[in-house]
Amino acid sequence: MKYLIVGLGNIGAEYAGTRHNIGFDVLDALAGASNAVFTTARYGDIAEVKYKGRTLVLLKPSTYMNLSGKAVRYWLEAAKVDRERLLVVSDDIALPFGTLRLRPKGSAGGHNGLKNIAELLGTEEFARMRFGVGGDFPRGHQVDYVLGEWTAEEREALPERLKLFGDAIKSFAAVGTAMTMNYFNKK
Repeated sequence: MKYLIVGLGNIGAEYAGTRHNIGFDVLDALAGASNAVFTTARYGDIAEVKYKGRTLVLLKPSTYMNLSGKAVRYWLEAAKVDRERLLVVSDDIALPFGTLRLRPKGSAGGHNGLKNIAELLGTEEFARMRFGVGGDFPRGHQVDYVLGEWTAEEREALPERLKLFGDAIKSFAAVGTAMTMNYFNKK
């Protein structure tokens, strides 16, 4: 059984290590822990992780955040994955740093990457896992904040949070959204 796990972010060195690229970071950590290597393919970088008889196709779109739907739609078809086995990992400024929030569907919540995916799939019914990046920024400085780098304290806590998110992704594939939400949304 195949799953498409999409980590949202922007390509380019200027975006590496920023809050907005946490989707890429989550997938990098999961791939690294599984000895999987990303290769460049159409519309993004792809890696495969095997877990309990399942294949997790990890995708880091190269279409930039606001056009992520193009890559997601392409890879759902190319990898022959049903939408029910799609999981999108993104940042969320409405959640405190490191908070994990998994939902089976929902609105984009102002996130342009999620909005574009919903537009191009024609539905908001796909699982999404949000990584809280906090919202400690002055009014009108949201873009600077999400494209900014982590604080020293956040950077120190990231490895533990990235591992937790990787575990939640594997749980999503192994036991489904509901059980994963019950266990991981509390952590």
